[in-house]
Amino acid sequence: MATIRKALAWASVPFICMAALLLYLARPFNPDNNRLLGWAIARTGRFLLGMKRPLQGAENMPRDRPTVIIANHQQNDDLFVMGDLLPPRTVAVGKRSLVWLPFFGQVFWLGGNVILNRGRSQKAVAAMQATSAAIRRDHKSIWVFPEGTRSRGRGLGTFKKGAFHAAVAAGAPITMVCAGEYHGVSRGLSGRREPVPVRILPPVETEGLSTEDIPQLVESCRQQMIAAIAGMAPATGTA
Repeated sequence: MATIRKALAWASVPFICMAALLLYLARPFNPDNNRLLGWAIARTGRFLLGMKRPLQGAENMPRDRPTVIIANHQQNDDLFVMGDLLPPRTVAVGKRSLVWLPFFGQVFWLGGNVILNRGRSQKAVAAMQATSAAIRRDHKSIWVFPEGTRSRGRGLGTFKKGAFHAAVAAGAPITMVCAGEYHGVSRGLSGRREPVPVRILPPVETEGLSTEDIPQLVESCRQQMIAAIAGMAPATGTA
């Protein structure tokens, strides 16, 4: 049953994206499309998986000003765990290969999200610089997985600095979204997925910081996220 649930959850993604493509074509590159799509995918996926997502600190997510959101990246299922947490006018940072996924790739591009080529660091830096300009000029928020790759629930990896450079350049706060460690374990004959708790930490202000402050900022945020993740255990709340 767990296998069927997972197959249905992931099969729903291209269908939702196909339906959302009409919205994206009607208002291309409108960043608020991403929030609506993320909400639909996450809520549908958790329903099909039978997964609960206890949420703490929802009030800490800025909604009246741009922010740089950093989150820990464990599994592909993070899309279902955190996809409905995007504040208004949020774009995400993703690797170029996402563009080639059927329907999802097309809406990802039309959502004005930041597409990075990991093999070309100069272009990646230029993309993050453009993102900091968009934060200031277009009042967009940005969602980044600073580890750059999935940890598969084996602790928080090292952080890449691109998101922190963008936040400091824009003077935007950094908001940390921490998901408890999970491994896709199912429970009972029904195959319901284990709960995954999430905690949103208070924003860290970057106004007045310079590039010289970034190493300390990176380490401070990482340590806060490590402590938050360690303090969470699977629970049976709702969200």
